[in-house]
Amino acid sequence: MSKTIVVVGASRGIGKAMVDLFAKESSHKIFALSRDEEKMRKQFSAYANVECRSYDLSANDCIAQLEHIFSTVDHIDVLINNAGYLVNKPFEDITARDFDRSYQVNVIGVMQTVQTLLPKLEKGAHVVNISSMGGFQGTVKFPGLMAYSTSKAALVSFTEMFAEEYKDSKIKMNCLCLGAVQTEMLHEAFPGYEALVTPDKMAEYICNFALTAHQWMHGRVIPVSLTTP
Repeated sequence: MSKTIVVVGASRGIGKAMVDLFAKESSHKIFALSRDEEKMRKQFSAYANVECRSYDLSANDCIAQLEHIFSTVDHIDVLINNAGYLVNKPFEDITARDFDRSYQVNVIGVMQTVQTLLPKLEKGAHVVNISSMGGFQGTVKFPGLMAYSTSKAALVSFTEMFAEEYKDSKIKMNCLCLGAVQTEMLHEAFPGYEALVTPDKMAEYICNFALTAHQWMHGRVIPVSLTTP
C-alpha cells in the first residue's frame, strides 16, 4: 500500500539509509528533508519517488519552511524525526549557544514540525521520534554529552505527553532510543569506537517499525540497543 513518508534528517547515516530503503517500494512517496539539499539530490537521484527539500531545524522559521514545503501535500502517513545535533564538551565549557542549538534541533524543532504538520497527520499517521539511549532513564551516561542527552530526554517526554494529549485522535506517536550505530555522529561522540550495528541494519528496523508498530502501540519509548559504548 502506498504511503507518503517524511524523513527529517535524511542526508547521512541512518536517515539516508531509511530513504534508500523506503524508496525501493516505488508506490511510496518520500520527502527527504535536511539542511544539505544538494547532497541529498546527488544521493537519491536514482529514485523518482524521492523529493529532496532543504529544512533547517536550527532556524527560527521552522513553521514557515514546512508550510512552503508541504503546501500541496494533503496528508502524511509516516513522519520520522531523525535529525540530531551533538555537542561533545565538558559541562563547564558548554555555551548558551550550544544549549540553544541542541534543544532547538533535538526537541523544540521536532515539536514545531509536528505542530505544523498536524492537519496532514490527522488521518491516522505514525510519528516516530528518534532519541538516544543517552536520553533513556536509568542507562549509563557519558561525560561531554550533557546538552545532547538532556535534549534527547526531553524528546522522550514529548512523546509521552503528545500521546496523552492526542489519545483520542488517529495520530500515533512512538519513540525509539537508539544505542550505538556506526555513524558519523557516533564517531563525533566516541572517536575510534566501532559499533556492532550498521546504519543499514538500524534503518531496516526503524522502517518496519514506522510502517507497522502504530497498529498496537502509542506513546511508547523503546530502547533499541546492542551496546551503549
